[in-house]
Amino acid sequence: MSNENRITGPRRPFSRREVLGLGAAGLTAVMLPRFAFAQDKKVKVAAVFATPIEEPWDHQIHVALQKAEKELGIEYKWSEKVQTADFGRVMREYAQGGYDLVMGDAFAAERESRRTAKQFPKTAFLFGSGAGPAEPNFGVFDNWIHEPAYLSGMIAGKMSKSGVVGAVAAMGIPEVNRLVNAFFAGAKEANKDVKKKVTFIGSFFDPPKAKEAAIAQIDAGVDVIYAERFGVIEAAAEKKVYAISNMSDQSSLAPDTVITGPVWDMYPTVEQAVKLVKAGVYTAQDYGDFSRMAKGGSSLAPFHKFEDILPADVKEMVEKKKAEILEGNFRVDVDENTPVSD
Repeated sequence: MSNENRITGPRRPFSRREVLGLGAAGLTAVMLPRFAFAQDKKVKVAAVFATPIEEPWDHQIHVALQKAEKELGIEYKWSEKVQTADFGRVMREYAQGGYDLVMGDAFAAERESRRTAKQFPKTAFLFGSGAGPAEPNFGVFDNWIHEPAYLSGMIAGKMSKSGVVGAVAAMGIPEVNRLVNAFFAGAKEANKDVKKKVTFIGSFFDPPKAKEAAIAQIDAGVDVIYAERFGVIEAAAEKKVYAISNMSDQSSLAPDTVITGPVWDMYPTVEQAVKLVKAGVYTAQDYGDFSRMAKGGSSLAPFHKFEDILPADVKEMVEKKKAEILEGNFRVDVDENTPVSD
């Protein structure tokens, strides 16, 4: 199946369901096998991505599936830049091609992906989605990385000399809003007087536009900026201000600029889904809980050279809050309202 040169459309702003804790034992207890799966057979997994693979959100899914190739022995193939009009067709081709699990990003193609999944009840589908799972075989997930976004905000609040922190993000939809709001909430805890600036570029992948928006914020006084989208770090490096990365450890893009940032690890989600498919017990579930810090699905990127630059009290503050999150003694609020600048 060829990878076609396509572009994505905007994602729909669906409201979120409460994330359920899905323990493997509990899942198995309530499921019955849908079909037998030979234990010596490789699980064939395909991914359908709406954006270029370089886009951070889809990239993290891709990286997790590549890891699963090595550690779980799956067979993996993908298609990127798939337009909404072609989404169902590409999913259908993978299902008809004998793939056991089809994953990807369905936000721009909710109806098409769900309609297609119903046509192949013996194929497992697991997609990033703003809505809930659909029986019998359409599971969902999302990047619930607001906890490390909050920790990143605490660092930004402490490291800002101007007292103004910023964020350049994709668009005002729930899964973006909750990260930006968590970042600003963390900054506010660390510095109650901090001011915020936020800009939405209206795209999930437009580095030049993101860079332009970042420069405008920096010129207006922002000296620590959350790079929710690609392009922002380049602006921060040129303007010599600090940046917080997003989705992956992006320190290598600008080692003197990127302090840290929330990291999304999709491997726990992929591992759980592959195990259930292998066992023949995969059913529709919400896998969002596997993106939480406590499940290993998200973390704070290493400080790298900032290990020696960040003040000791800042690092201690972050470690204390991280421990509280992991122990369940502190809950980062999920605020999906669209943030505005102060």
